[in-house]
Amino acid sequence: MLAILSAIVAVACVLASARSLALAIAPTGLDPGVLADCLRRGGDAPCRSLRRSIAARSDFPWESELFSALEARNASSRDALMNELVLEFDWRVRRGARVPRVCASIATSAAFFFACLALLQGLAGAATMGGDADATTATAATMRSALDALAAGIAGTSFCVAIHLRMRGVVRERRAAAERLLGALSGLVSGES
Repeated sequence: MLAILSAIVAVACVLASARSLALAIAPTGLDPGVLADCLRRGGDAPCRSLRRSIAARSDFPWESELFSALEARNASSRDALMNELVLEFDWRVRRGARVPRVCASIATSAAFFFACLALLQGLAGAATMGGDADATTATAATMRSALDALAAGIAGTSFCVAIHLRMRGVVRERRAAAERLLGALSGLVSGES
């Protein structure tokens, strides 16, 4: 029973870590890297068409705000709006960056907790038994239960650590893509001036 509880905690930690990774992979509706490449390759007419298409959709709020910031007449207000959107994007990418590391710690702690409970229950049961054969069987069952609980938690920890390592790369990739998009938009704005 304690191994099952340890496994439930481990699975919950893995799911929370995976969700935070998914949020970091897709912080906005459109991939900024693909959008930047589209803007760099396209001409003036496709860029206007892209702006209109994104502005017409309600499921791309960050991108809509980004293109509406380009419409600002004053260069300082345009820069301020763009910087605000950069900060928002950075927050979207990093909002769950610590979750996998915390979940790894929780899964490990729960594994040790349930393993200790299994050992304590086994020792309490072995103290009430009289014969040596029964005590040996109870000790083996106790160790198996404790190791099962520990193994389930360590497995959850391993998955959370792997997700944490992947998350670091994703954050770097997404920030670089956003910088490419801002560079493409800056080129677009300077080209229109």
